[in-house]
Amino acid sequence: MGELHNRVRELRARDRLSQSELAQLIGASRQTIALIERGDYAPSIVMCLKIAAVFKEQVEAIFYLEGDGENDEQ
Repeated sequence: MGELHNRVRELRARDRLSQSELAQLIGASRQTIALIERGDYAPSIVMCLKIAAVFKEQVEAIFYLEGDGENDEQ
């Protein structure tokens, strides 16, 4: 399988949210948001759904796999 990538930082900037503000909205820590943005932490399905709800986006529009050559859609 490919590597998990995300658009969290981009969407946070679009909506002018700090890492701390996003963390508070989804019930996580600021450090968790930083780890997700850097790609050092793969969030749970529940956390992905909460993030998608904050940004009013589909989960697949925020989180995607890249690098295996077969399923690259980005």
